Amino acid sequence: MAHKKAGGSSRNGRDSQSKRLGVKKFGSQLVIGGNIIIRQRGTKVYPGANVGIGKDHTLFALTEGRVRFHEGKLGRKYVSVDALAEAADLRALAERGRGARPISLFSYLSFTPRLGPARRQGSASGL
Repeated sequence: MAHKKAGGSSRNGRDSQSKRLGVKKFGSQLVIGGNIIIRQRGTKVYPGANVGIGKDHTLFALTEGRVRFHEGKLGRKYVSVDALAEAADLRALAERGRGARPISLFSYLSFTPRLGPARRQGSASGL
């Protein structure tokens, strides 16, 4: 009788989920409050002005502005968010014109009017 010797079971086949660490917003990019700038393990980069740090060392923006990476004391790397002058101007304008309702610079700069679907000439609908 022909028999095949039993093969051993594989001991591989396990792996952890990727943690998706790294820089999420790069230098001179616009951010708004709450945007994640860096996900990291430990403090490879430290929080600077207008940047907060989470319990897992995630760095996030506290205000809207531009991201800036720089060196600090003891040769440490820092990330700061430089508030834009336009943001202050837009907020003042919004408070004067809209009854103290703040406006987000990010939504103001990225606003584009939405147009409806283009109508083809000679279509039978609506005639």
